Amino acid sequence: MSKKSPVSRSGRFTGGPAADVAQFTESISYDWRLWKHDILGSLAHAAMLRKIGVLTRAEQIAITRGLNTIGKEIKAGKFSWKPELEDIHMNIEAELTKRVPAGAKLHTARSRNDQVALDMRLWLRDEITALLGDIAGLQRALVSLGEKNSDVLIPGYTHMQRAQPVYLAHHLLAYVEMLERDCERLWDCQSRVNVCPLGSGAIAGSTLPLDRVLVAKLLGFVDASGKVQLTQNSMDAVSDRDFTVEFCAAGALLAVHLSRLAEDVILWAGAEFHFIKIADAYTTGSSLMPQKKNPDIAELTRGKSGRVFGNLMSLLTLLKGLPMTYNRDLQEDKERLFDTADTVRATTRLMAAMLSHTTINRAACAVAASDPALLATDLADYLVRKGMAFRPAHHVVGAVVAQAEKAGKPLNQLTLAELQTVDKTFGRDALGVFNLKTAMASRNLTGSPGTKEVAKQLARWREQLS
Repeated sequence: MSKKSPVSRSGRFTGGPAADVAQFTESISYDWRLWKHDILGSLAHAAMLRKIGVLTRAEQIAITRGLNTIGKEIKAGKFSWKPELEDIHMNIEAELTKRVPAGAKLHTARSRNDQVALDMRLWLRDEITALLGDIAGLQRALVSLGEKNSDVLIPGYTHMQRAQPVYLAHHLLAYVEMLERDCERLWDCQSRVNVCPLGSGAIAGSTLPLDRVLVAKLLGFVDASGKVQLTQNSMDAVSDRDFTVEFCAAGALLAVHLSRLAEDVILWAGAEFHFIKIADAYTTGSSLMPQKKNPDIAELTRGKSGRVFGNLMSLLTLLKGLPMTYNRDLQEDKERLFDTADTVRATTRLMAAMLSHTTINRAACAVAASDPALLATDLADYLVRKGMAFRPAHHVVGAVVAQAEKAGKPLNQLTLAELQTVDKTFGRDALGVFNLKTAMASRNLTGSPGTKEVAKQLARWREQLS
């Protein structure tokens, strides 16, 4: 039998849990990382208990000093975690009570149910802020790479087939836009994370005159206008994990975007494309083939998206059958939440670092972008400007493409006479369509890959991210 703990086992029990039960139920092996937020919550709770007369001023000072000392020891790696005390809350409270007798009063009107809900909200609030900074770093890396190569053209692809020419910067800015939507979702999620549950107790609040508003203000649970954000139902407050699901859902979509970016990087780095060169520090070799240079950062980013999706599904499955209110099943939420945050933050930072150490093979991009077939749609647009409806124009250009393939010529090498054998609408100016510089200059719609529009978008993002 494990040693009986005065804080984790109440007078209802005659002994401690069996050793295998204690090992099975402990969470300190992973929830220790909530220590800073657990201490912050306890400091605020102590201040509130002092205000309502549960603690004397001297007791609050002693508790505050004791908690701060414990915090310093944890930060320095000198604190001894005790698995038999189950979790972060009991480890800190037991140590505090051993050092400060008044610590026994700290749990007044507080349950581990509302305490853990508070800790997780505080922790996730900080993680979201940090992740937003990581995403901005990746956006800056994408914009920077685009600006350094603002004149580089590459084929745009649909169905993994060459489609139309685009600036490399335009392609990179597509990911900047995706990442911005990720930021917007995280900001929106933050508004529901930033709600204070403390004061809800185990399920039914407290008969003591708690000042929930004071605690919320001390812990920064206020909206942009300064209005205090409090949970409004004690049963919901202790069992709500929507905010973790919402974060993991936003994290999963971020992982999708990172994985798509990684896939492009992997393709571009391959010999068949050879559009980019990744610095040696962000690649690995083969244990057998000495010539290999593998884009492992991108591959792992693509691979790790699967675990992020799994974390979201795990949380949804965890919650779907739970009756009100708190159930021990909810202990399983933390590892999934922690893993999602750790994974998306690490992959976002490393993708940014890798792109910052990536160079563009301008010659290979130029060769690929010079394929005149990329401007077949422009040739159809030429016919439209001549008065032909688009569907017939599409058919005509399709016939021209077939003619070029039969003759073994690139589209831009067909003569006017050959074009006019397909349709007399073609004039002497038809072959001017294949001037790539002119073609890109003519794409001036908002959001298009035209020369001026891409420059405008790069400038907009540079200013927004500065």
